[in-house]
Amino acid sequence: MKETKSQKYSNKTLLIIIFFAFMLLHQTDKLLINPMGDLIIKEFNLTDTQWGSVATAALIVGSICYPIWGYLYDRFSRGKLLALAALIWGSTTWLSAIAPTFPLFVATRASTGIDDSSYPGLYSLIADYFAPKVRGKIFGLLQLTMPLGYMVGLVISMTMAEGLGWRKVFYITGGLGILLSLIIFIFVKDIPRGRSEPEMQGLQDVPELQKFHFEWSKVKDVVKKPSLIFMYLQGFFGVFPWNTIVAFIFLYLAQERGYSDTQVLLTMVPVILILALGYPVGGMVGDYFFSKSNKGRVYVAMVGVILGAVFLYFSFNVPLENTTLFAILLGITALFIPFASPNVTSIVTDVTLPEMRSTATAIQYFIESSGAALAPLLTGIISDKLRAAGNPTPRGTAIVLICTVTWALCAFFFFLTSKFIDKDVKSLRNAMQERADAIIGKK
Repeated sequence: MKETKSQKYSNKTLLIIIFFAFMLLHQTDKLLINPMGDLIIKEFNLTDTQWGSVATAALIVGSICYPIWGYLYDRFSRGKLLALAALIWGSTTWLSAIAPTFPLFVATRASTGIDDSSYPGLYSLIADYFAPKVRGKIFGLLQLTMPLGYMVGLVISMTMAEGLGWRKVFYITGGLGILLSLIIFIFVKDIPRGRSEPEMQGLQDVPELQKFHFEWSKVKDVVKKPSLIFMYLQGFFGVFPWNTIVAFIFLYLAQERGYSDTQVLLTMVPVILILALGYPVGGMVGDYFFSKSNKGRVYVAMVGVILGAVFLYFSFNVPLENTTLFAILLGITALFIPFASPNVTSIVTDVTLPEMRSTATAIQYFIESSGAALAPLLTGIISDKLRAAGNPTPRGTAIVLICTVTWALCAFFFFLTSKFIDKDVKSLRNAMQERADAIIGKK
């Protein structure tokens, strides 16, 4: 029996609610370590380089696992694999909570990278539930869980970590991961790949749609697309800023700008809320301009990284005593930082066959994580060298240097992507039309 429109709407709503909860709690667990960084650094007596190595270890493991997850998602049930990812999240977080020494703590935090690389299947499922014209805002809605998770982690660290200790906090977040794994296993269902493409309207439930799956011969078609090549190159540099800021912004505010815990909270909560708003806004703006031109999403992403770099530079050069101006400029920076993220995810789906989207996204994230894995460690090394050279704000200087240089490179690669995106989008649309015609011919 066919689903009614209300049932389909309900299914989509439930899917978004579950995925939003999964990503929010997962991002909270993943990013919580940074607001609690001072407690962990004091317990293990760490340098900035050692602290940077904690994030780098998890990112290295995550980058290795991306291709594995991508292949599995394109071959098997994405819902069941996401449930497995949530179970791994909970289990590895519990291992981090019981690590007695710094080397073991690094090893257990590295193991959390396994589930950190599980998002390609989630985005692939979303692409099959929602049409191209609205994917940007859906991706943006889900991706705002990253800054919201950061904020939840900040609130937890300010209100619970001191009293409970960072280890007990990890027990709580790990337990939520295990609970979500059960919810995802029961309620998240896979659907045929390509079901929401415009050419498949009226053909969503035909058996022929079930036959499209990952094939090794199609991988070369993914990596040969010019627009994806440049998207992958920008991806290597594009996550340097986020990982650098996440790892060091709290230490910078507390120790270089002299903020109290209350000042940090009052500064960062509005900034994180604005950052969260930037994801759906960036996605919706990208959807709008994509409806006007195939290059629309690319231009929105390019403008976002350029403005982010400009306002970050000015905000970090505000005198220490001018806290109001610093907060305003940091808030403006936060609005533009996320513009690229939902548009990058959408661009990958705009040019890739449905059965290869998890793999294409996994390649994107593999390359991103390879770059991101270097960011915290590189920032820590630069910071330590600047401190040794007598720089009064070594962390702030290192953050600005890493972010402005890498965002400039991203803008260049987005510009190159814009030269090829038209051809690659039209190529996908033609391929989907050929499939639709073949299915109709068999009916």
